[in-house]
Amino acid sequence: MLGLGMNQLRSLQAADNPDQPTPATAKSCVYVFLSGGLAQQDSLDLKPLAPDGIRGEFSPIDTRTPGIQVCEHLPLLAERSNDLAILRSLTHPTNDHTLGHYFMLTGRSTKSIGFMGDRKPRPSDWPSIASTVGDAVKPRNNLPPSIVLPERLVHWSGGVIPGAFGGLMGQQRDPFFIEASPYGDPMWRGAYPEYTFPNQSKKPPQQPDARKYQAPQLTLNPGLTRGRLDARMSLLQDLDSQRRALEESAAVRKYDQHSESVISLLSDAKVRNAFDVTNADDDIARRYGRNSFGWSMLMAFRLVAAGVNMVQVNLGNNETWDTHGDAFYRLKERLFPPTDRALTAFLDDLKATGLLDSTLVVVASEFGRTPKLSTLSDSFHAAGRDHWGAVQSVLFAGGGIRGGNVVGSSDKIGGYPASCPQSPENMAATIYSALGIPRTAHWLDELDRPHQIYFGDPISELM
Repeated sequence: MLGLGMNQLRSLQAADNPDQPTPATAKSCVYVFLSGGLAQQDSLDLKPLAPDGIRGEFSPIDTRTPGIQVCEHLPLLAERSNDLAILRSLTHPTNDHTLGHYFMLTGRSTKSIGFMGDRKPRPSDWPSIASTVGDAVKPRNNLPPSIVLPERLVHWSGGVIPGAFGGLMGQQRDPFFIEASPYGDPMWRGAYPEYTFPNQSKKPPQQPDARKYQAPQLTLNPGLTRGRLDARMSLLQDLDSQRRALEESAAVRKYDQHSESVISLLSDAKVRNAFDVTNADDDIARRYGRNSFGWSMLMAFRLVAAGVNMVQVNLGNNETWDTHGDAFYRLKERLFPPTDRALTAFLDDLKATGLLDSTLVVVASEFGRTPKLSTLSDSFHAAGRDHWGAVQSVLFAGGGIRGGNVVGSSDKIGGYPASCPQSPENMAATIYSALGIPRTAHWLDELDRPHQIYFGDPISELM
C-alpha cells in the first residue's frame, strides 16, 4: 500500500464502492475532431474590436439566438444556434500538435509515463475517450460500440498520432477503425475532391491529389485490407477449434466480441451498402456535400441511427486545420463551406429522426490559434496564426446540452480564458456523464487492477 500513487488509490476506492447510477442524457456521442487547430478568433469567438495584427478579416454575424454571434462564413450553423452551445474557454498547456492531439483525444492534459511525442502509439498511453466509452457503455447491438472514421490520423512523416487507441486498456479495446479515406500525399489537405488545397501554398505537390473516398474498409486494426478479409475470416474459423482448447481469459472474450463485430459489419450486405455513402441519393448528397467531410458526417449519422455508442469523426487528414498561412482564404473557401454544410445536415437529420436529444455532439481541435497574426513568407502568400493551447472554442449540441448557450469567455484578444476555464478532463467528464457512466466507474486491466475514468467534472453550465 505504501507504494501506491494517489491515482491508484482513487481507482481502488472507486472499485470498492458500488457504481452510483448516473442519469444518462444521451445514448450516443459523436466527437468531431478538427485536426490542426481551429482558430477561435475566426470562427466561434470573433474579436472585431481587437487591434490590427490580431483582428481577423472576417466579421461576426448574429445567430438565431439573441446575443450570440459567429463567423459570417458559418451561416448554416448560425441558423441552428438554438440547438448549439459554445464553450469559449477550454485550455491546456501545450502548443505541440502531437501532444495536443493526445490531450484532446484522451481527455487527459498530462503526459503518461513513457510518452515520447514521436508519433508512436504505445501500450502505456492513456486510453482514448473513444476506447473508454466503448468499454464503459453497454453495447446496444452486435455492432462495435466505438468507431473512428474515415481514417487514422497519420502525420506527414508517416507516424501515427497517439491518443486514439486503447493504450493502457489494451489493444483489444482499441476503437473500430473505418478506413474509407485512403492515406495519400499528406501535403494535400481539405475536403477532397471539391475543397482540396496544398499544405504549403508556395510549394504545392507536383502531383494532383489522387485520394478517392470509397466504400469503407472495415478493419480489426490498422493494416487489415479488404483484400485480406476472406483469408482472415477463414483463419478465424481454423483457429476457433484450437482456441476452444485454451483456457478462456478476459482478453479472449474481448477478442471474440471485437471479431464478431467485424464479421457482423462485413458479412451483412445491407450493412455494407449503408456505409457506401458516396452512392447516396442526390438529395442527401447535396445536403451533406459530395466531399470527404460530407460523406464522413453522413456515415456518422447512419452509425448513430444503427445504435453505435461512440463515433469519432476526423474531419480532414492530420493537421488539415493548421492555418499558419493564407488562413482567411483557406477558411473562407476551403474549410468552412464543407464543414458548415456537413455539420448542419448531420444535425438536421438527427433532429428530424428524433435522435438529437439522445446524441451528444462535440466539435473540437487539439488547440486554438495565436491571437497575433504572422506570415511564413517562404511557404505562404498571406498571414495566418500559429499553435495556441491556452484557449480554444468547442461546440456542443444535443444529448442534454442546453442550446442557445455560451459558456466561458476569452480575453479581448482571444488569448486566454477570461471566465470559466475548462480542461480536456472536464470535456471528457461531460461526455462520460451524458452517457450515464457513473462517477465511481472504473475499468480493469489484464491483472484486474481498477483504473478510474473521471479526472475532471462535467461542465454543468452546458447542461
